[in-house]
Amino acid sequence: MAEYDIPEDLSYSREDEWARAAGTRVVIGVTDYAQKQLGDIVYVELPAIGTTLHQGDVFGVIESVKAVSDLYSPVSGEVVEINAELARRPETINEDCYGDGWMIALAVEDPAEVDDLLDAAAYAKHVEDRGE
Repeated sequence: MAEYDIPEDLSYSREDEWARAAGTRVVIGVTDYAQKQLGDIVYVELPAIGTTLHQGDVFGVIESVKAVSDLYSPVSGEVVEINAELARRPETINEDCYGDGWMIALAVEDPAEVDDLLDAAAYAKHVEDRGE
């Protein structure tokens, strides 16, 4: 298996998004695996603040030199913040996907949804099972 950074303190979706919960606020981005699969990211489309998302909803689009992919919300909630800097510097996702490359923050409806996501070990196995 290739080496991917999978921080222990985050939760993960099977669609390769990560979630960092802090109370009723959850910050979301794409995983190291996802950004490496995509290659050089050239464009990100994010939702407007105030948008309501349900778990599994498409919340945006990420485009690289290799592919265009939908972004899926790992939890339900209202978008309370977006990383507007990504419009100017989408490559930040390649440089720091778990830090400055975060995408959106949600006020979650049901914090228990975070508990239903994959932990780091389960996500690592999910990546490995895909033959990467």
